[in-house]
Amino acid sequence: MAKSLELKLQPGDPAPDFTAATNNGATVSLADFRGKHVILFFYPKDDTPGCTMEACAFRDHFAQFKEKGAIVLGVSVDSVKSHEKFIKKYALPFTLLADEDQRIVQAYGVWGEKSFMGRQYLGTHRVTFHIGPDGRIKNIWPKVKPEEHAAEVLAAL
Repeated sequence: MAKSLELKLQPGDPAPDFTAATNNGATVSLADFRGKHVILFFYPKDDTPGCTMEACAFRDHFAQFKEKGAIVLGVSVDSVKSHEKFIKKYALPFTLLADEDQRIVQAYGVWGEKSFMGRQYLGTHRVTFHIGPDGRIKNIWPKVKPEEHAAEVLAAL
């Protein structure tokens, strides 16, 4: 079971800005989406069971997020190439950000100690942030159930 994470960011805080490479080789910054609702979901690893379930749930609800004017961005420390394969394999319609230098996961406080089958290691915790049009954090979901999460985020929008 993953250790619980002490989040340093709270609703109402300004969301840390970032610039990252996307799955299609472009570069985006959080500032590019000012004026829109941004759903920033952090996940441990491309093409693993829980992460695939979560990403596919966002895919299946994507039209509804779009209708509400929300931008969905997935973030992991995987490479652009890994993201491209993940997107192609599951027809994911949203952008994935490659945070290979761990700057975004560190800025959002979602990188930390985890344990799996008795093994301790550092990794990305599954946490989602809803960033409002004003660039401030509106909601944080620190305990994500991959199969139900996209619907839960959508309901909060």
